[in-house]
Amino acid sequence: MSRPLLFLDVDGPLNPYAAQKERRPAGYTTIRVALHPGRPLRVWLHPGHGRALLDLGYDLCWATTWMDAANRWIAPVIGLPELPWVDFTGALFDERPDGVHWKTERIVDYAGGRPFAWVDDEQGPPDDTFVAARHPAPALLHHVNPRLGLRESDFEALREFAKSLAT
Repeated sequence: MSRPLLFLDVDGPLNPYAAQKERRPAGYTTIRVALHPGRPLRVWLHPGHGRALLDLGYDLCWATTWMDAANRWIAPVIGLPELPWVDFTGALFDERPDGVHWKTERIVDYAGGRPFAWVDDEQGPPDDTFVAARHPAPALLHHVNPRLGLRESDFEALREFAKSLAT
């Protein structure tokens, strides 16, 4: 049996962007990223998150507005190899009348029927409903507080979900 997918958002789960601006969370490092002309973006990343994510037993995949840029800017800082990524071109920030997040349909399509977990700070009940109706395999949509980023309790929830698939 193949391993489940783990879809990773950057801003919120890996970069707790909503933390107090002057108080970098303990254990995090700061990078400055110039994705666009103008002022560089401040990003806080925890160097231990890569190893912790790799140890969970998932096939990792970026599910972020950073798309392939996450491999250049984020992966090296947290200790991840280059990862595949969901292409959100043409869907970025498109609001849906049903309240489903603009990432959700592309993530379900990318999963192709495989079990998956998705860590993000923006999913809600309409996304759970959409995934349940359109995805035949188990899925965990795990909300991460963007003021805190991934915590041990989040890693535990991901471990438990992966373990539930093996039984």
